Amino acid sequence: SEEKKKFKEKTKKKARWMLTLGVILDLSILLFLKYFNFFAYNSNKLLAYFGIKIPTLHLLLPIGISYYTLQALAYLIDIYRNKMEPDKNLLKFMLFMSFFPQIVQGPIPRYNQLAAQLYEGHRYDSDRAVRGAMLMIWGFMKKMLIADRLAMPVNMIFGNSSNYSGTILFIAAAGYSLQIYTDFSGGMDIARGIAQILGIELEINFRQPYFSTSIEEFWRRWHITLGGWMRDYIFYPLSLSKAFGSMSKKARKIFGDFMGKRLPAFIAMFIVYFLVGFWHGANWKYIAYGLWNGIFIMAGILLTEKYDKLRELCRIPANSFSWKVFQMVRTFLICSFGRFFSRADNLSTALKMMKSMFVRWYDLSWITDGSLLELGLDNANWFFLIFSLMMLFGVDYLHEKEISIRDSVLRQNIIFRWAIIYAAIFLILVFGIYGPTYDVSGFIYEQF
Repeated sequence: SEEKKKFKEKTKKKARWMLTLGVILDLSILLFLKYFNFFAYNSNKLLAYFGIKIPTLHLLLPIGISYYTLQALAYLIDIYRNKMEPDKNLLKFMLFMSFFPQIVQGPIPRYNQLAAQLYEGHRYDSDRAVRGAMLMIWGFMKKMLIADRLAMPVNMIFGNSSNYSGTILFIAAAGYSLQIYTDFSGGMDIARGIAQILGIELEINFRQPYFSTSIEEFWRRWHITLGGWMRDYIFYPLSLSKAFGSMSKKARKIFGDFMGKRLPAFIAMFIVYFLVGFWHGANWKYIAYGLWNGIFIMAGILLTEKYDKLRELCRIPANSFSWKVFQMVRTFLICSFGRFFSRADNLSTALKMMKSMFVRWYDLSWITDGSLLELGLDNANWFFLIFSLMMLFGVDYLHEKEISIRDSVLRQNIIFRWAIIYAAIFLILVFGIYGPTYDVSGFIYEQF
């Protein structure tokens, strides 16, 4: 038994070293290719006093590196935790790591969710192919009817932010909130639709995020696989560690039970949202974006009881429609303010835009003086954009009520069913933003 104990300790130590080596190799490649110039630029500001300068490099960033790096790390950590056995077939493992529909912008799959689906045989199924194609069509509608149409005024305002002030700047930020949602979730629908045609079910990455009643709930509905990754491999290991447990005991003595109990979790949460921001890009604006969300989540947790008391004082029922609408609007406003950080060229510009937004905020003349028509869309396109957003809201509302649009359409008779499908394709071909005179934008999240 003593020998077995020593063998287990030796094996565990070896596994820990192998995990450490794998994590270092994975992260070093990502950090070098994606963040070297960021570190070099910021380090040079300090090293200039010593006459030292780190050269910046012209590096090509592989498509999807941020996604498959996290995918590989999850694979290594899950093996170390004995959640699964390592795959002994290199070609199968390479297939898992490079499954093409999700390689560009996710979702971020786990081995135990995706691998078995890839390795088993799949026969062509016409019903499954139609379901997958319908999901792809809906993704293209969100991308080409809404996201790329919204990109025109959003790009115009953010690209010339010094020319604008007041509410129109917030309209641009809110527009970008809708643009990035339809762009990213549309891309997810296309990826999941392709996978479904092949017989693969990718994880859902969005669950109507703008129906959230808090920022915390928003991040449970937005980029779900990234949030799940950060929770399982960063937040829980930190907050449940011995060091954080010891910190909690000391914090309770100093700050009392209420704050002392939450402080370690808040520190872990701060680290998570710092990493979420930094994961999005090598720029201080993304770090600010991550921390913006983290701070509001922590504030929401701390102030929950006070919100409830204020609501009760105003005699507003917790489950009333008006209260939920207020919470959803509040969440959307907070999210949209945060978009200044992620969309502006840099952190300085984002802060200037937020400041300028409160200059002449009461000036709504841009609604009537034709300013909107100078933002790349004519009246017809503005009306069609509003129509498309109303359609998106209606579909998301039905999904929120757990009503499947696809299932409802597929239950119809064949003539009506295909009429709807062809009508959707017609809308994309006739009203979609594309063509030789348009600079077709790629998916926003592929750059992350």
